[in-house]
Amino acid sequence: MIEVRHLSKNYGEHIAILDLSFVINKGEVVGFLGPNGAGKSTTMKIITGFMAASSGQVQVCGFDIFENPIEVKKRIGYLPETPPLYSDMLVSEYLKYVAELKQVPGTKIKSYVDSALEKTQLTLVKNRLIQNLSKGFKQRVGIAQALVSQPEVLILDEPTVGLDPKQVTEIRSLIKELRGEHTIILSTHILPEVQATCDKVIIINEGKIVAQDTIEQIEKMNQGHIVLSVKTKRVSAIQQKLQKVNGVLGVEVISNLQYQIKLIEQSNAIEEIADEVIRSGSGLVELSPSKANLEDVFLKLTYGQNTKDVNQVYHKAEA
Repeated sequence: MIEVRHLSKNYGEHIAILDLSFVINKGEVVGFLGPNGAGKSTTMKIITGFMAASSGQVQVCGFDIFENPIEVKKRIGYLPETPPLYSDMLVSEYLKYVAELKQVPGTKIKSYVDSALEKTQLTLVKNRLIQNLSKGFKQRVGIAQALVSQPEVLILDEPTVGLDPKQVTEIRSLIKELRGEHTIILSTHILPEVQATCDKVIIINEGKIVAQDTIEQIEKMNQGHIVLSVKTKRVSAIQQKLQKVNGVLGVEVISNLQYQIKLIEQSNAIEEIADEVIRSGSGLVELSPSKANLEDVFLKLTYGQNTKDVNQVYHKAEA
């Protein structure tokens, strides 16, 4: 469905992306994950034909983006980070205009617009001016314009940025509902977004792909570590003692009464930590272990946080 081979983009001497290669199959929901400035938006712009690459190949639905850009654009719905809305138009009027731009046959425009309105739950506001809508509804209109031509591929660049928690939940639910009907690339730096909606993850950092696989397989990359949450009843200076427990890799102070401890999975550290807290008289309230997750792997791959330098990551333990 989407094939990217050795894709690179330079801005003068600055390398935005370097030698990216990946394949996304039909019907997959793929999270394109990376910190700000990693090259996510640049890659999305090239795939959609919005920007030319310095080198490499991109094929969408069998068409080369550089040789057949019109054919590719017919098959892609794109939501950039800032939705391309005309605020002085009615919602339905705007979607009809976009459908015409995307060369939807005249006999199908109404049904396509109605379908996009229904999928994005905009039917009740279709006759309102876009400028009078809330930010969440404007984001829905942005997704609707990406859907209005019923594209095979849907590319969403930071679809929930700036939304409140309720709006974020609504957009995530919408993306889940679109699964299977479209091949979806979700570009984001928000980890819960990926975990809530995606089947597969591509992690990019400093313009290079550092990992790509299913979420389950990505999480296995950091097996062997446990993150332990410890809550106490009383304030005490126990972080230095916890840091010295055999098997502990780092201690982060969350608050005066809560610590987050990273430790080696195959160790007796949990029991020793519990004993240390009890001996200190702090009053052990909670001891909650959890295995390393996507966030741990992401931090390790993008910020170089690993077992060797974990003490720098949890620098508060030494403060």
